[in-house]
Amino acid sequence: MGDQLILATGGYDHTIKVWQAHTGNCIKTMRFVETSQVNALDRTPDKTRLAACGYQCVRLYDLESNCTAPVINFDGVQKNVTRLGFQEDGNWMFTAGEDHHVRIWDMISPPPHCSRVFDCEAPVNAACLHPNQVEIGMGSQNGSVFLWDVKSEKHERIVPEVDASIQDVAISPDGRYLAAANNKGNCYIWSLTSSPDQKMSTLRPTKKIPAHTRYILRCKFSPDSRLLLTTSGDGTACIWKTEDFSKWRELSIENYWVWDAAFSADSKWLFTASSDGVARLWKLQTKSPIRDYNGHTKAITALSFKDEIVGK
Repeated sequence: MGDQLILATGGYDHTIKVWQAHTGNCIKTMRFVETSQVNALDRTPDKTRLAACGYQCVRLYDLESNCTAPVINFDGVQKNVTRLGFQEDGNWMFTAGEDHHVRIWDMISPPPHCSRVFDCEAPVNAACLHPNQVEIGMGSQNGSVFLWDVKSEKHERIVPEVDASIQDVAISPDGRYLAAANNKGNCYIWSLTSSPDQKMSTLRPTKKIPAHTRYILRCKFSPDSRLLLTTSGDGTACIWKTEDFSKWRELSIENYWVWDAAFSADSKWLFTASSDGVARLWKLQTKSPIRDYNGHTKAITALSFKDEIVGK
């Protein structure tokens, strides 16, 4: 399965589905937890396993075997786990959750164990890893945006808008920008700068985008760092050019929430997950959906897609 272009989706029907991205065929269905929707999905860098998180659980599934049960259940997880992701070598994983904590899990020596913890002092909705692999951006329900240096344990905290919950954070692959999106429909952009004598990156406010009329659910940068995506409860996914943060495209799935999305490696295609239970592949140049992935019986709340540019 490691050679195929794989799309993974999960949602309110308590299942995780693995699809052939180029055909739309579902090749594997895995049971999640009966008491939780899937909040986030991420594949290990070697593409052999898939991590999923939800209410009081983090699960790791083997994509190489026929087994549909998780191979690892993470211990000591409390409340709702909202995000997860892997360091580029797969040596550690981070999780964020409503227990106020972002945790670093050592994946080298089995079983995985928590090696570091950061306390955001409020439920954490989002976390993302800087391409430098040592800083993590975080967003909490009390409106705080954090940047945490995992090695030095130093951190910085900003509150861009009072009485607003940060729903997602993203750092561009070129390391130039941090984005944070909130439940008021606004997306804030900071420039990130670093120098050898600095202990960690410096944040400089750059732009406020009134991106949506409702709740923003996700924000993500494209692999080439030229585009920023925001998805919302207003039934749209909007794409912004990072050269001036002007709107470039708007994709519409009317009357449904667009919960998650992922770019292809060449930044020309987009997968979306929405509350109608359908994942879609869009060609951004034409703003048209090319393929539907049908099979979930309820809202799809998370997806994961990673491909490499051939010859990269």
